[in-house]
Amino acid sequence: MSEEVTAEILTTHILDLAQTGKRLDGRGADEYRTISVEPGFVSTADGSALARIGQTSVLCGIKLEVGKPFPDTPNAGVLTTNAELIPLASPTFEPGPPHPRAIEVSRVVDRAIRAAEAIDLARLCVTPGEKSWVCYVDVHVLDHSGNLIDAALLAALGALAHTTVPAKRFEVGESDYALELRHHPIECTFTRLGDAVVVDPSFEEERASQGRITVATDEGGNLVAMQKGLIGAFSPDDIRDVVNRAFDHGDRLRKLALGG
Repeated sequence: MSEEVTAEILTTHILDLAQTGKRLDGRGADEYRTISVEPGFVSTADGSALARIGQTSVLCGIKLEVGKPFPDTPNAGVLTTNAELIPLASPTFEPGPPHPRAIEVSRVVDRAIRAAEAIDLARLCVTPGEKSWVCYVDVHVLDHSGNLIDAALLAALGALAHTTVPAKRFEVGESDYALELRHHPIECTFTRLGDAVVVDPSFEEERASQGRITVATDEGGNLVAMQKGLIGAFSPDDIRDVVNRAFDHGDRLRKLALGG
């Protein structure tokens, strides 16, 4: 039996299960897989964390270097987020130019960090118009079993929360110091399976998905960002529902990312 036919049969099965309130792996519609975040995973980075959601594994490394601020923001540091999907992580990833999925993951994670104002970029300025810290947030997908966005932000938040600014190494201070995080955004991703909307889609559920929406919230009860994916629609009631569910999940996921 061809892979296409097998995938179609599995999609039909997933949609049929969703209509009865069930999922392929036995979870409820509003239930995440097992989550873990391990900070300090890479000793050579200024900050790092490995996040796992089920079998999905994402590693984030933070590097800080002294560079020049952008001309339009001379009093602020620079934040750069990049995601890499290595072929080893999934048979759907191929070597070559950046995969569209990688671009989407990096942009959605970057948007949540910026919109929540997690980092005060003004405090990364060393000399206005001349010298500032450049913060690189590098996301590496090690195993893709669904829901890369949530895992990527968990890894990024965990890494940033344990980042040391190497001021002494770059001779801009007498000693290193911890990077200050003002806010702690969390993203929760939901996917439409027929009439059902489930959280934390697995790889198989993503292939059967008819629409995806990601909601970013912070510890202050603020909705900081949203991202709609795929072609399926969500009604206003659907939006209100997933936002409430994202707030419900936020505190627990945040504690896991921060090591609480």
